[in-house]
Amino acid sequence: MASAEHSPFRIVHAVCPHDCPDSCAVLVTVDDTGRAVKIQGDPTQPVTQGFLCGKVAKYLDRVYSPDRVLYPMRRKPGAAKGARQPGREKEAFERIGWDEALDEIAARLQETAARYGSESILPYSYAGNMALLGFGSMDRRFFSRLGASQLDRTICSQAGGVGWSLVYGRKLGTPTEDFRLAKLILAWGANIHGNNIHLWPMIEDARRNGARLIVIDPYRTRTASLADWHIAIRPGTDAALALGMMHVILNEGLEDRSFIAERTHGFAQLAQRVREYTPERVAHWTGMTAAEVEQLAREYATTRPAALRLNYGIQRAEYGGAAVRAVAMLPAVTGAWRHRGGGAVLSTSGGFQWNKEAVERPELAQASPLGRPGRVVNMSALGEALTTLGDKPADGPRVHALFVYNSNPAAVAPNSNAVRRGLMRPDLFTVVHEQFFTDTTDYADYLLPATTFLEHTDLQSAYGHYHLQISRQAIEPVGEARSNVWLFGQLAQRMGFVEPCFRDTAEEMVAQALSIGADGHSANPGMEHITLEELDRKGHIPLGFHREPETHPFLPYTEGELATPTGKIEFLSETLAATGLDPLPSFTPAFESRWSTAAKEFPLEFLGRKADHYLNSTFANLDGHRKMEARTSQRLEMHPDDAAARGIQQGDRVRVWNGRGELHLTAMVPLDGELASVPRGVVAGRLDWAKLHPEGVNQNVLTSERLSDLGAGATFYSVLVDVERA
Repeated sequence: MASAEHSPFRIVHAVCPHDCPDSCAVLVTVDDTGRAVKIQGDPTQPVTQGFLCGKVAKYLDRVYSPDRVLYPMRRKPGAAKGARQPGREKEAFERIGWDEALDEIAARLQETAARYGSESILPYSYAGNMALLGFGSMDRRFFSRLGASQLDRTICSQAGGVGWSLVYGRKLGTPTEDFRLAKLILAWGANIHGNNIHLWPMIEDARRNGARLIVIDPYRTRTASLADWHIAIRPGTDAALALGMMHVILNEGLEDRSFIAERTHGFAQLAQRVREYTPERVAHWTGMTAAEVEQLAREYATTRPAALRLNYGIQRAEYGGAAVRAVAMLPAVTGAWRHRGGGAVLSTSGGFQWNKEAVERPELAQASPLGRPGRVVNMSALGEALTTLGDKPADGPRVHALFVYNSNPAAVAPNSNAVRRGLMRPDLFTVVHEQFFTDTTDYADYLLPATTFLEHTDLQSAYGHYHLQISRQAIEPVGEARSNVWLFGQLAQRMGFVEPCFRDTAEEMVAQALSIGADGHSANPGMEHITLEELDRKGHIPLGFHREPETHPFLPYTEGELATPTGKIEFLSETLAATGLDPLPSFTPAFESRWSTAAKEFPLEFLGRKADHYLNSTFANLDGHRKMEARTSQRLEMHPDDAAARGIQQGDRVRVWNGRGELHLTAMVPLDGELASVPRGVVAGRLDWAKLHPEGVNQNVLTSERLSDLGAGATFYSVLVDVERA
């Protein structure tokens, strides 16, 4: 065995950039040929703790998959766009070189802008890569300078982010490591065991010390099945339950009056509002009993510390912003923020204050043909953007060019029938930067190979902890894959953009993001102690306020002015009142819910869940992940009463439909003695690639482009359907 000094292996620190709160520190072992041979969690990172989730533990299968897109490709003349049989996607394309691809794409974008206006070009991206540079840096510079339409990136977290920020001003929360100190953990719409796995060891520690875990979720998730109490409320009724809990807490004098007086605004008005939400009324909406509402409120308010893990599922409903806003108020009413191990977390992303202007350079829009930023197009309404936008003069031009990266909209965007109709337009020029032949690449005119996180350098924040991390390139790009930074910098130069910023390297942009000064330290708030040298040496450094958690624990929102108009936690929002909206939280049933008139035709509420072993649509094409997901893949989970009423049994082929579309799935009905995964009146399916379904569709043929109350987000969980035997 070789000595350490002469080992044929080297270890590189990287960070998983996929859409997960954990942002895991990864150690990549590379052999002397330059091939990555091992991937593992960094044991020195306090949240990663040396292990990876089942998805990323198999990541080398993804990096070296024979199915990766390895070279630039152009659609062959006469090759029709549209879904293709898996394994035959390459037949529609011919390989070309990068110079040829970039020249032709630049020429086509210039022609489109000249003919239809620069706003006829639309970028479409999201969280396929959540690292700082990969998510939004050189691409933002490029599209601003081009004068393209701007994308409002609302599809995942916007409604909840707005709801939380209206209460607290900034997205902060209980540190992950402190959950082990809690005596009650309330997981609200949070499948911790499935998609926040590095919080789970903290919860196990807490439970060993006597804590209880309560899960509120319409679906019996992995986490719910392990809970001390699973409350299967009806979809979209979260705001009612939160307001009902506050009713009980105030009625029984369980609130923290001193915290409320010192730190909050609008309590008197909130107290008046919650009088309407009696346990009996809340029970009618949620499906709980009045006694259960009371028990939950008392247990939450009287346990110290009580930690609330709120996830983004509840805000993917029509009134999801109001729901997050109401739930977020609970720890303020009880004063849970005062106690280490108490409080709540939706996202910790507000702790990372980058120099965003230096990275994205929004002022470049002034040099565009428009002389201003382009119009804003909501990504959650892509179907409308590609089919009806431009029909009215006030809309501006139709979208004639679409540039997709970090996303798979043909699979993940709502109302996918409309999305596919738009992608099929013969006058739509489409470029896709991808790692695999996805649902979306089947509609591309040009397909460009993208790097994985092992193949480029980047910075990483998190929305589940407070550790800044650097991800170093571990291997050379496989094939001719190139990063987002390289691609948009090269394309800008082909377009004739002369600004020097389009020649910035990833290293230079890392320094810009951190505002590295002459002394080598970051000038960003909370990062002043960080140098690139130390970050490289350690791989991860806690933010300033989280450096000494044992002696100086971080207790969010307990001191100083907050980033709200009043400087306090806001139960009442004058910001909302100024726009004509209700300044107080309330519950309103969704347009598509069991209480709507639409339920007469489509009586079942549909939960289009994310698969446990994929990340949105990422990993869905890999055999190892599909095997892990096999039990529930392409299944419709039903309550036995709903199945019996329709003559449906376990294993039957069923048709699921509404006014937007239909798909066929296999019924999954619990047998005698098994617990149902959904309440009565609710059915559930899981997100998959459309091309891997026999009919070439997935659950988004059922979802609508109706937007949420706050933040104009997607409403994936406000969907009505009916079901019958096929």
